[in-house]
Amino acid sequence: MRVMVTGANGFVGRLLVRRLLETGEVRGRRIEALLVLDQALDGLPEDARLRRHHGSITDAALLRRALADGVDVVFHLVSVPGGAAEAQYELGYQVNLQASLELLNQLRNPNRPPVLVYASSVAVYGGELPARMDEGQPASPQLSYAAHKRMVEIALQDLARRGEVDGRALRLPGIVARPREPNGLRSAFMSDLLHTYAAGEAYTCPVSPEACAWWMSARCCVDNLLRAAELDDLGSQRIWQLPVLHLSIAQVLAGLADSFGADNLARIAFDPDPQLEALFGRYPPLRSPQARELGFCHDGSVAGLLRNALDLPSRRNRCVVSRKGVFSWP
Repeated sequence: MRVMVTGANGFVGRLLVRRLLETGEVRGRRIEALLVLDQALDGLPEDARLRRHHGSITDAALLRRALADGVDVVFHLVSVPGGAAEAQYELGYQVNLQASLELLNQLRNPNRPPVLVYASSVAVYGGELPARMDEGQPASPQLSYAAHKRMVEIALQDLARRGEVDGRALRLPGIVARPREPNGLRSAFMSDLLHTYAAGEAYTCPVSPEACAWWMSARCCVDNLLRAAELDDLGSQRIWQLPVLHLSIAQVLAGLADSFGADNLARIAFDPDPQLEALFGRYPPLRSPQARELGFCHDGSVAGLLRNALDLPSRRNRCVVSRKGVFSWP
């Protein structure tokens, strides 16, 4: 089994690579080679199974070299985040759209179509969402990043229809807790809030306590990526909205107070940015029964989210399928 991860040195990519090395198999077969592609790979562990490919996903020749000996499963994670892609259109266009289409084209194999798991985004829905949502919500991208994600979803569906790439796309929500460094994500406040509260530092939140978002830990995200790779006999359904935790900032702060003490609440201030809150603080409740039926999951509760996102001690720190909990602000 030959497996590839693009964006392997990113936030989710590093965790996925470590999980693949730990488990040592995908789809019931032993991993003999794990191809990792990114512009820098110094954050990855040393392992004889790793095949390192340094460079940009936009380099078609690099992709051809990486894929020269064939591949069975690909996790395509690399992208320019939404804020950066909007500010630097050409870069977003080259990485998020052109390079993804080139990867799909190079993977085409009607005799033995490789499995491709694509990290899409909830951004494809746009900003005008109904009061309650389900998996039937049509895509309506309002940012270049979202438009490019949707275009790749369509190309993936088409190649799956043709039997040339066994593609499946997951629409990911806000993934936490990302490292505290510039990353071009306008939703970075979600991770920053967790880190600063846990460290007992002062933080000014750019959205109000009432702002609601969709949350998922990186650990749970990796569980879902791996689950997507395991699915068989998919038919025409190739795109899934993952189950998410629908939580307000107040609910997350209540969970942080339970884990780290209520004293840190005094260090949290609010200075809402109306535009940012309109984009990332008005998400409605979301039902995803089809995805749940296939074994996709969320973190289970605020406490589970924080355990998984911040690596807190727990007897069970994998994501679980469960109903959305009820939380209260003290």
